[in-house]
Amino acid sequence: MALSASTLESVKKSYFNILALFLEAEKVESRYVHCLLKWGFQLHLNPADLRLIGEDLSQMQFSKPDEKIERLEAIYHLVHMIYLDKVVDDIELEVATIYAEKLGFKPSVVSGLFNTIATADQDDVPLRDVRKEVIDFLKMQDS
Repeated sequence: MALSASTLESVKKSYFNILALFLEAEKVESRYVHCLLKWGFQLHLNPADLRLIGEDLSQMQFSKPDEKIERLEAIYHLVHMIYLDKVVDDIELEVATIYAEKLGFKPSVVSGLFNTIATADQDDVPLRDVRKEVIDFLKMQDS
């Protein structure tokens, strides 16, 4: 499932936010670095993308969106990005869960999202319908 240009930009924004989250730690486990690099390659990051975040990666700061819908979107885009290669590694699920928790969601939300996206992909559900299903799912989980 290919991403539109605007969706790709949103996914990249989520990617850089999760990267900032892990870079804030004193030590980042190599398995997390491997996962983050994989996602960067999957997103086809280019020099222009990297210039947007600046020269000094240590200056990047994690930002928890104030609005609930923005947090829902961030998780949706992250999970969607992970599933683009149709392979979900345990470490990807772990990193996504850490991010979801930091955004204020329960850990079970991420695995539920993978099921929603996987089912929609198999059923050939249009992307905008998947997005609506995922947002509805997240709202239910949060209530």
